[in-house]
Amino acid sequence: MLFLVSQSVLLGGSLASVSAAQAPVSLYEHFFVAGGPIVWFVLLPMSVAVVYLAIDLSLSIRRKRLLPADLASRIAAHTAQFGTARLAERFGRQPALVSRAVIGAFQRSRQLHSDAATVRQFAAESLQEIGQRLLRKAEWCQIIGNVAPMVGLFGTVFGMIRAFNLLGISEGQPAYDQLAAAISVALVTTFWGLMVAIPALFCYGIFRSRIEACIGEAAIETDVLLGQMVAIKKVAEQLADTPVTKDAQSNNKNAHRNKGDKNTERVQDILYMTEPPRS
Repeated sequence: MLFLVSQSVLLGGSLASVSAAQAPVSLYEHFFVAGGPIVWFVLLPMSVAVVYLAIDLSLSIRRKRLLPADLASRIAAHTAQFGTARLAERFGRQPALVSRAVIGAFQRSRQLHSDAATVRQFAAESLQEIGQRLLRKAEWCQIIGNVAPMVGLFGTVFGMIRAFNLLGISEGQPAYDQLAAAISVALVTTFWGLMVAIPALFCYGIFRSRIEACIGEAAIETDVLLGQMVAIKKVAEQLADTPVTKDAQSNNKNAHRNKGDKNTERVQDILYMTEPPRS
């Protein structure tokens, strides 16, 4: 009788240990806790940085923001009325590529007293500069995408070293829980390294292509706009050099009427030349 009771107690204890060993592990413990400090302090902050960069680049690199449809016509009409000296005051705060390139080109040309060909060259250099700044922000995704697998590989090597050390120092069979923990560090860090690197490199490729496409379209639109602005400047100079008739000089009313007619012709020329180059 005592033998049967003792056997039942032992059997119950073994079943309890088996059930405890087979208890399911939560995803948090399996993918976060088991990864160790490499996951907590390195890979998880890198994943947060990738999410932040993806949101920031999605908001800043948009076609409607960088290439507004009617911006070229508004810049040309403003140039016809006020000249190029007040472009920075009117369009300087806009993030559009065309306005930033044109304003930068005219500011440099005003300092160096350059001709129209040099202004176009300055505009191209300004666009290239803006594109490089945008690409430098997107390159952080590439840096994280290249570093994250290396960090995961470091965790893999670290976990395998721990596992082999446990196998080497154990005289008999190693403690399976310690061995499993070491192997878990190796696998979980590899998992997180790839989990961070794949979206980061994907975001870099997407935003790099978007930046290059926007810069290419902005270069074409800026070149067309500068041609329109040069034509507007010539029309303004011709109208300014046109002499007023003697009858108009003797009669202020007629002079004002002639001036109004000239301004009307000038506006018609501007409207013809300032049609948006993009559909």
